[in-house]
Amino acid sequence: MKWVVVLLIMMNLGVWYLSEERAGGSVSPSAGAGSLPRVASLKTETPVNSGKTEFVQNDFGQSAADVSGGLVCVRLGWLPSREEAKELVAPIEMDVDIRIDEEQRALPPLHWVIIPPQPDAVAQSQFRSIQRQGIDSYLVTEGENRNAISLGLFESREAAISVLEEKKRQNLNVVLANFPRNQISYALVFEAEPKLAKSTVQAVETGYGKNFDFIEINPCKSVATP
Repeated sequence: MKWVVVLLIMMNLGVWYLSEERAGGSVSPSAGAGSLPRVASLKTETPVNSGKTEFVQNDFGQSAADVSGGLVCVRLGWLPSREEAKELVAPIEMDVDIRIDEEQRALPPLHWVIIPPQPDAVAQSQFRSIQRQGIDSYLVTEGENRNAISLGLFESREAAISVLEEKKRQNLNVVLANFPRNQISYALVFEAEPKLAKSTVQAVETGYGKNFDFIEINPCKSVATP
């Protein structure tokens, strides 16, 4: 009887021990590395810059670019004189500071029919002879073509060649040369916000009454600030 009781006690202890082993459970070395990442590996992904500008909406529903008030630089030309430029600007009632820029610009050269430069005495004698024949001409007195005899300046190359052939038939030693020329012209220049710039350009165009050679509207180059 005593042996039966001892056996039952031993059986109960065995059942209790097995249940504790299952509840606690040992962890394998591989599982011991943990499935949760270490703090150092918790990195947020930073988006790559695509090169496109992002606009952040402010409280007024405008983009940051609009709020910065970017200006455009405007240039209109050409005008033949400063006086005409002033007359054009005077009646424009806009809050824009328009200035007049003067620029010397190269124009396409004229086609020049000449008798090439000669020694002074020879050039003077031939010039007087040509004048007696009633040929319209003049003696060049300065520059690299000094002592040449000019027989005409032409914008049209065809017209110049026609005169050249005519003078050759008159037994004159003539050649065709380029006659360089410059012209002082004037442009209107101002800076304004895009909408004001557009309305100012329209007002200037209306006042001018004809087409400008060019109208340039470009973003003004910004100055770096701290």
